[in-house]
Amino acid sequence: MLTLYSYPTLFGVADNNGYGLKVFAFLRLAGVPFRHEHIFDASKAPRGQLPYIVDGDDTVGDSETILGYVTAKYRPPIDAALTTAQRTTNLLITRMLDDLYWVMSYSRWKDERYWHAFRDALLREHPGLTEEGLTKAQAFNAQRYYYQGIGRYDPDAAMARGLADLGAIAALIPPQGYVHGETPTSIDAGIYGFIANIYFYDIDTPLKQFVTAHGNIVRHCRAIHEAVS
Repeated sequence: MLTLYSYPTLFGVADNNGYGLKVFAFLRLAGVPFRHEHIFDASKAPRGQLPYIVDGDDTVGDSETILGYVTAKYRPPIDAALTTAQRTTNLLITRMLDDLYWVMSYSRWKDERYWHAFRDALLREHPGLTEEGLTKAQAFNAQRYYYQGIGRYDPDAAMARGLADLGAIAALIPPQGYVHGETPTSIDAGIYGFIANIYFYDIDTPLKQFVTAHGNIVRHCRAIHEAVS
């Protein structure tokens, strides 16, 4: 059976990273059977990044590559009816979620207003972690942010970038149903992966304040959460 390796749970979601939760939700919505293994150590992963899957002799990393692999091998009908225009929209949303990822991560590991609450939540839910280990992870992430660029922003400027991304998502999600109609598709799984890691996040960041103020985003997130839980 296909095995998904991704980060552990936090705040009641199946993965505290948007990319791993996206793959988890896609597999559930697509009806593809899988095992889910939660890990912190990404040293065995392709490119040293989570999530990744192992399916027989195949090991596949990167969330979009995983979705493409699963779609090609198992032929789930989840996106079969999408038009070319809808697939183009999916690509644009996916790239925007990549931008939102960096702001979300920054808010957890670098923004001193929220870092301590995030650290304490990890220690509380995962006793095997240590404060020393998380401090080292914080320093590692600070380097990533600097070279990516978001680490050169002050906290309010970083949040403003994420709020702009969320504003676009708010404009795309309809009052009822899903992005492309009455049934969820892969892009709904992708949006859920990131929004759930804001909405269910028990720390009141500006990102969470924005999400909770938009009923259409909350409805969409809770609908997917219920469908995949």
